[in-house]
Amino acid sequence: MRVIIQRVSRADVTVSQNKIAEIGKGLLILAGFEEADDEQDFEWMASKIVKLRIFPDENGVMNISAEDSKAEILVVSQFTLHASTKKGNRPSYIRSSPPELAKTQYENFVKVLQNKYISPIQCGEFGADMKVELINDGPVTIWIDSKNKE
Repeated sequence: MRVIIQRVSRADVTVSQNKIAEIGKGLLILAGFEEADDEQDFEWMASKIVKLRIFPDENGVMNISAEDSKAEILVVSQFTLHASTKKGNRPSYIRSSPPELAKTQYENFVKVLQNKYISPIQCGEFGADMKVELINDGPVTIWIDSKNKE
């Protein structure tokens, strides 16, 4: 499982010109899955996300977690996080989970994340052509892979 975490001032998701999700100050999480991802990956990643200290304290130092800052969270599925560009110029997505499995993985990850977090989690629409708009705060953008634990 791979995620891109972006600290945002605000973010929203639109599908077919309808805004389906919106957050203020918080985290936009782009999440991609591969076939080997399981409950352990979801648990580890969810714990890492809620405890990651990337919000500024009173001295402007990134020392406050999403959990402690009561940040809002928006999760969007992003199969392209597993793109391979090793060969040629057209990315290969062979490492990404097939859509049926990825949808289940996405839903399970959101449930695990919601169980670890006090505020409701907002979500994009799996498989939809989504327009994601955000204001990256900082900017702070972090990439995490559950297999490499980095």
